[in-house]
Amino acid sequence: MSFPVIRPRRLRKNEIIRSLVRETKLTLDDLIQPLFITEFEGVKKEIPSMPGIYQMDTENTVKECLELEKLGIKAVILFGIPKHKDEMGSEAYNDNGIIQKAIKAIKENCKNLYVITDVCMCEYTSHGHCGIIKDGDVNNDETLKYLALEALSHAKAGADMVAPSDMMDGRIAAIRDALDSNGFESIPIMSYSAKFASAYYGPFRDAAESTPQFGDRRSYQMDPANRLEAIRESELDLMEGADILMVKPALAYLDIIRETKDTYNVPLAAYNVSGEYSMIMGAIERGWFDKDRIILETLTSIKRAGADLILTYFAKEVAKIL
Repeated sequence: MSFPVIRPRRLRKNEIIRSLVRETKLTLDDLIQPLFITEFEGVKKEIPSMPGIYQMDTENTVKECLELEKLGIKAVILFGIPKHKDEMGSEAYNDNGIIQKAIKAIKENCKNLYVITDVCMCEYTSHGHCGIIKDGDVNNDETLKYLALEALSHAKAGADMVAPSDMMDGRIAAIRDALDSNGFESIPIMSYSAKFASAYYGPFRDAAESTPQFGDRRSYQMDPANRLEAIRESELDLMEGADILMVKPALAYLDIIRETKDTYNVPLAAYNVSGEYSMIMGAIERGWFDKDRIILETLTSIKRAGADLILTYFAKEVAKIL
């Protein structure tokens, strides 16, 4: 049968019927809000390239978390900005470091907020790379033990989940072994399993003060042209013990999100990264987009592609819209 018997517009007539037949529904349960925490006290500084997003000290971070909790946001992911940086990124695995202190403060004040921590060394190293430098490049195997120490330190401080973003080979197994060997076998790992060497990260490097001091990260982050490699990376991380996979960035990699979800029957996260946020906010500020509609449409597209969890700087805005 065809027109006039078949009329798809019957199910688009008003918002009630549209909502009843809607295939993909975005909820606050899907969202994780990233937070940038600085060790310098009395700070709440807006990031110039990311309007509405701030570097905050621990006190202001707790206030922000309390607000997020009231709005119905259930999870945050923490990125640290230490006072001291060195070649070994020693503040990353300091039990009294900025993230470790922030975890404890948040947990003391926000009883229903799930705290995830980014596990990487780029915010903590003086050179801005994601591991230990040898012969002008990040040494993969030497870096693994420090990532494991960092994840273990976060778990000891009270983190609910760790999320390694470094893209070293074998880091999931190293972290899983460190956690399990120290009584933290119940702490899940959300792996940045397909993290591409993307130009969309530009504003984040301002936010986390983690710009490489030489070279770039293409020797360890993935080539944006590679689809099949992303699937292999996810498989390797699952074999090593990852509980949740992730694709980063999101919008330019919706095909990778869909293929990863179709290939592996496990929870999948996607990171709606800083550059994606900044582009949209820039257009909103110029009056080119309807703010609420473009935010919801963007995040819905990520969920429709297959993401179960979305790390996004829009989480707080979505809470206000919904």
